[in-house]
Amino acid sequence: MIGELSYQSLAMLAAAGVLATVVNVMAGGGGMIVLPLLMALGLPADVANGTYRLSVVTQSIAGTAAMRREGKLDTASIVPILIPTVLGAVAGALLATWVPREVLKPIMLTTMILMGALIALRKQTLIPGEGPALTPQQAPRSFVGLFLAGVYGGFIQAGVGFLLLGVLVGTLRHDLIAGNALKLVITLAFGAVSLGIFAWAGLVAWVPALVLAAASIVGARLGVGLMLTVPIARLRWFVFACVVAVSVAAWLR
Repeated sequence: MIGELSYQSLAMLAAAGVLATVVNVMAGGGGMIVLPLLMALGLPADVANGTYRLSVVTQSIAGTAAMRREGKLDTASIVPILIPTVLGAVAGALLATWVPREVLKPIMLTTMILMGALIALRKQTLIPGEGPALTPQQAPRSFVGLFLAGVYGGFIQAGVGFLLLGVLVGTLRHDLIAGNALKLVITLAFGAVSLGIFAWAGLVAWVPALVLAAASIVGARLGVGLMLTVPIARLRWFVFACVVAVSVAAWLR
């Protein structure tokens, strides 16, 4: 055994981490594969929840740096959108550390299956509204959406990118590229905050966390190469099938 998991389990986790990051780069929702797998491999729900957060941070750092190099990051919009999402993430992460693990596990698994189904069934691509991009001050309802997305991200994280894009693109009118760049900054910020809270609560298994973080670097490179060749609709259904299979395995453990 290494930490909480065997060598074989860590190898399986590394492969899943690569796959999940590829999915995240191309569409989003990869965390819905990794979190149930961590539980299926024997980690308690609260520890699995905290352990996944390190790879969220590493993915977000790599993605944000790449977007900034390409000149796709709207730096002026960062602070206004970070305030409500980080506040929400603090609330969500604290709530996740307080919920008893025997209650947290069914909540997490059920939520991820429902989120996976929602993503798979969603047919339309987000289209920004007409006119220039808005600030949260110009669209006050976005504060609510960003805060709630932060709560969800702090509590579970998996699939939060779709919620964030709904606000960034659907409400604040950013195009998909700019919205994705801002989404990465947001996930980096509340990923780091959530990781700190889970680490403070002693709910991070560092060896599997480091394995996932390393796998995310490999997956990010593969995802960029596959981004233009794999149909997103098929990928969504593949993710949903993986989520259901791994969640069932975690539930039966």
